[in-house]
Amino acid sequence: MKKNLSIIILAAGAGTRMKSNTPKVLHKISGKPMLYYSIKEASKLSDDITVVLFHQAQKVQQEMEKYFSHVHFVIQDHNNFPGTGGAVMGITPKYEKTLVLNGDMPLIQAQELEKFDHKDATIVMSVLELQNADGYGRVLIKNGRVEKIIEQKDANERELNITTANAGIYQFETSFLRENLPKLSNNNAQKEYYITDLVEMAIQEGKVLIPLTVEVENFKGVNSKVELAEAEVIHQNRIKKEFLKAGVIMRLPDTIYIEEGVEISGESILENGVTLLGNSKIINAHIKTNSVVEDAIIQNSDVGPMARIRPLSELYETHIGNFVETKKAILHGVKAGHLSYLGDCTIDEGTNIGCGTITCNYDGVKKHQTLIGKNVFIGSDTQLVAPVKIEDDVIIAAGSTITKNISKGSLAITRAPLKVIAGYFYKLFGDKQ
Repeated sequence: MKKNLSIIILAAGAGTRMKSNTPKVLHKISGKPMLYYSIKEASKLSDDITVVLFHQAQKVQQEMEKYFSHVHFVIQDHNNFPGTGGAVMGITPKYEKTLVLNGDMPLIQAQELEKFDHKDATIVMSVLELQNADGYGRVLIKNGRVEKIIEQKDANERELNITTANAGIYQFETSFLRENLPKLSNNNAQKEYYITDLVEMAIQEGKVLIPLTVEVENFKGVNSKVELAEAEVIHQNRIKKEFLKAGVIMRLPDTIYIEEGVEISGESILENGVTLLGNSKIINAHIKTNSVVEDAIIQNSDVGPMARIRPLSELYETHIGNFVETKKAILHGVKAGHLSYLGDCTIDEGTNIGCGTITCNYDGVKKHQTLIGKNVFIGSDTQLVAPVKIEDDVIIAAGSTITKNISKGSLAITRAPLKVIAGYFYKLFGDKQ
């Protein structure tokens, strides 16, 4: 971590092009808000991070405080000092260098931001080398120095042909910021204070401005749902590439979705269509086609195809088959082959769960626990009405509804007597032969 660097992250905008009531920086990529990634990467470089908010500021701050406790949040004085320059005015960086980031660039990485560190430059500004810079501000560079920034709306025909574009990230000498921020003017059509005007001031003062060419993928801004989707594809590919390099097997990786925060270790296998959510941990496990795992631990087990493992489930040495759903279930050495719901339960080793078994855990007001011991055989179409305890070495007959605790070694069976009325079909419908 650099001890000479402060970081400011601009996250005040409403993001009207997102066409959403959700603040732009809270739209999610791989399960986390966009702003999360800017702060995460910034935290690798600095212990002085300030996030500037305005639109739905309280909501954004509350969401980010779920993940970060070391970040300063300030609310932009938008009425008096609107714009990117105005956002930076109310901040006092601790260190001699100040890096200004945007909260809608979720693909930035700390190793790329480290490249802004240049001891001889008053400003280091990011630029993109594009085939077509339409929509971007242009940057005129001569002899390795920034000579001019031209906004697209102000560019003449020759300047429009420039393909070097402003990527919108800057590192300033903090002393230069202190001296020149008060000089910013909002004498423009938008009546806003622009951070780009600081670049013009530095040029006029003869300061050293160094352009840093960056990759579009790392500095891609997100301003619409289309760009959000494009950024998520890139981010997903990064996540999966790291797991593949670590030894995870993936069948058709493009069909797999893995959220930020998921951990996968050992020789795990993910088949096509798998979704891993939240803070799930997959350890030496095989997750089969189209299964969903959310905030669960799966170790030395196989799941699916088409199973759903919901939050707070823990599966160890367990087989979960197709169309089985677990929720807050702790299973050790269990087999549940198909078509069952196991919620709010603890089930011990050697137990077999028959097809169609349900733990009836909810009485309409509260959730209740089902406890199942070792070597229990539960027949198909069984309902276990919680709270209930099934001790070791028990057999539950198929079609039973269990409402009481069952002691060790017992057979439990609840069935209405079979009644057969001969000839009833013909009595009801007549002889159709």
